[in-house]
Amino acid sequence: MDMEQKKSQTNVRNLLALHSFSKAELLDYITRALELKAESQKGIRHCQLQHRTIALVFDKPSTRTRVSFEAAMYGMGGQVIFLSSKDTQLARSEPLKDMARVMSRYVDGLVIRTFGQEVVEELARYATVPVINALTDRFHPCQVLSDLMTVCEHKPSLEGLRIAWIGDGNNMAHSWIEAAAILGFHLTLACPKGFEPDRTILQTAQEKSAGRIVVTDDPQFAADGADVLNTDVWTSMGQEDEADTRLTTFRAYTIDDRLLRVAKNDAIVLHCLPAHRGEEISDAVLEGPQCVAFDQAENKMHMHKAVLERHLRP
Repeated sequence: MDMEQKKSQTNVRNLLALHSFSKAELLDYITRALELKAESQKGIRHCQLQHRTIALVFDKPSTRTRVSFEAAMYGMGGQVIFLSSKDTQLARSEPLKDMARVMSRYVDGLVIRTFGQEVVEELARYATVPVINALTDRFHPCQVLSDLMTVCEHKPSLEGLRIAWIGDGNNMAHSWIEAAAILGFHLTLACPKGFEPDRTILQTAQEKSAGRIVVTDDPQFAADGADVLNTDVWTSMGQEDEADTRLTTFRAYTIDDRLLRVAKNDAIVLHCLPAHRGEEISDAVLEGPQCVAFDQAENKMHMHKAVLERHLRP
């Protein structure tokens, strides 16, 4: 093990997945993001990350994640360098460990949006600056932290809440499962057979959560009495060749007025966007008073401020 790799493993705290954090730490992210949002609304300028620079290295296209991270970093007084994978030596098969060690000498943090979880893990192994997962096919931790912040704005406590995930057992579902295991709310995931969450992630979380995480193929069962209904697109990036099959398989997994009626009267609806109206969510629900998807989208910026402040502040 070289000195830079040893330094990375001992002195740097990365954000690769939620399971690495305690309940207190996750709640601290949420509390701090809410504070930063309130301060921004009062016109308070933040400069905690002045003279700090992050690199956004994105293999996948993005609107909300890219802009919210850039706005967050600039809003904290820092600087951003954006690199798509085609603009780096990764397009020419440079080893990840080489990129990690070189980039660590240029910037104060790496924010990565890519396909394999192994990519962010290897970068974190060799980087001497924090590595933040901005989405992989396995996890989407920063998004779920933003979603939890949004829930906390509308509900008095996460304790005892009944949250329903309707749709694909994808990276978002995985991070929601990890959050439920740590924070203690009830999570029911309604996924078509064959599209359930990863078995290892699910079993590990269920062992910690004392029966509070349940998987079903019945959307009505999941939504019954729920405080929060939550969904995502049926076909994620990289699955485009499955789109027609998924449209048929997921047809009963739309959050619409029918499903909303079986939830609690004051239930809120989450969607991380972009939305395919008429597929995973109806236009009426997305535009309705119980949907907080656009608050949720704004909150990505405030949560990313909290994340960057914690991981990059000198």
